[in-house]
Amino acid sequence: MRVADPAFALHLPDGFLSGEVAALAAVPALAAVAYALRVANRDLDEERVPLLGVLAAFVFAVQMLNFPIVGGTSGHLLGATLAAVLLGPWLACVVMTVVIGVQAFVFADGGLSALGANVLNMGVLGALLAGFLVALGVRALPPTRSVFLGVVGGVAWLAVMAGAAATSVQLAASGTVGLDVALPSMLGVHALIGIGEAVITVAAVSAVLASRPDLVAMAPRTLRVHGLALPARETVRA
Repeated sequence: MRVADPAFALHLPDGFLSGEVAALAAVPALAAVAYALRVANRDLDEERVPLLGVLAAFVFAVQMLNFPIVGGTSGHLLGATLAAVLLGPWLACVVMTVVIGVQAFVFADGGLSALGANVLNMGVLGALLAGFLVALGVRALPPTRSVFLGVVGGVAWLAVMAGAAATSVQLAASGTVGLDVALPSMLGVHALIGIGEAVITVAAVSAVLASRPDLVAMAPRTLRVHGLALPARETVRA
């Protein structure tokens, strides 16, 4: 997310993290992306390659479009939950890494020295946390369209907040700003940004469910097969 002060943005620029914190953040990011690439190499089939490319382009495009928030701040769709719901968490991690890398290397949106931290905060934490929480919700709650979309919206908001919290800790550990300042500022701004994230994510997933429910990888099976949930005692026919 972009905000007026780059110190309180999820796209961290160069110079805001110490070398130690940047390196420490890059280690789990690199490990997660390496494993995600292995999963993609193993599981990605030809039918899903176009979806992966289209989704990467979509996330990149919507991240370039800001929507205004109070106090002169602005935000954009993070896209991690949307990618996780449509592709699964590990393929979503690959998509987010590609988008964040292109933004950093081509458009200077996010510093190169902070690339590992940005991938960790927006790609790894966003995609994997979203995937875990959506899967948990699908297993624990009734497999209806409204419940599923409610879970997606809540998780989209939480993914933004998790990235904001992680960024706050990294800034504080780097000595850029105190945690007592960074955490409430980041969470306060991104609580509002997360609402926009949730609304847009739910709208996108709802549209795909209506037209191609089979493409929503993390939806309950009844929704993916028929586009709407069946009563538990009914037999799902392929």
